[in-house]
Amino acid sequence: MEIFKEDLIAALGLGPKEHLAVVGGGGKTTLCFALAKALRLAGARVVSTTTTKVWAEEAHAFPRLVLCPGGGSGLEAVKKGLDEAGNVFVGRGLLENGKVEGIPWAMADDLFREPWVEYVIIEADGAAGRPVKAPAAHEPVIPESVTLVIAVMGLGALGKPLGPDIVFRTALFKELTGLDEGDILNPEGLAKAFDKQAGLFKNAPVSARKIVLLNQLDVLTDDGAARDLAQCLTAVHPSIERVVLGSFRKKEFIVIRPERDG
Repeated sequence: MEIFKEDLIAALGLGPKEHLAVVGGGGKTTLCFALAKALRLAGARVVSTTTTKVWAEEAHAFPRLVLCPGGGSGLEAVKKGLDEAGNVFVGRGLLENGKVEGIPWAMADDLFREPWVEYVIIEADGAAGRPVKAPAAHEPVIPESVTLVIAVMGLGALGKPLGPDIVFRTALFKELTGLDEGDILNPEGLAKAFDKQAGLFKNAPVSARKIVLLNQLDVLTDDGAARDLAQCLTAVHPSIERVVLGSFRKKEFIVIRPERDG
């Protein structure tokens, strides 16, 4: 176990150039903001975007919003934004419902291949504000060049009864975990949500590393259940590189690595 105070980059074990897809619920947007800010403070050039949709106020909260409706001028517009601000959010356009439309996954791949981009951070699905979710058939939308998939879950769900106020797409979650409406969300049940075939790591490229961020550690009076969940995850899903127990309010991140034989 390692404890990182304020060093989110080290807690996630990021390399010098990464294409990250963030999925799940309970803090995806917070993570994307915090990570883009930390990387920029470290001197990196960072593109944040989505392959779905985000609220316009979230996109405008970045130092620069670049809209690329299509065509060959898109990459040039992003490069200009990075040259001026270093940390940009890229979308296709503003929608009538107050959201920013995300970019095609192929454009995200193109951006990551550019030498003037060091990090691409993609919010690859939605959770309607719930701490826990199960993915629908069409999601998550993860580009082929993604090097790291971070699956997020809110620890506030631990010990709560399964229901639509806690879990997004409840019916799919019940199929995935075997739990029923009203069942208590315990570590063993929640760990099943991270299945790589139908769960949060669905559609992850084979070569991509996989990390779990269990967010909202500060809402728990005792972190024992969170540690139990981390142990379940590394035992049940051997492809998970590490589990990070995080509190963005306290700016503290605890890294738990799987115990491997040999």
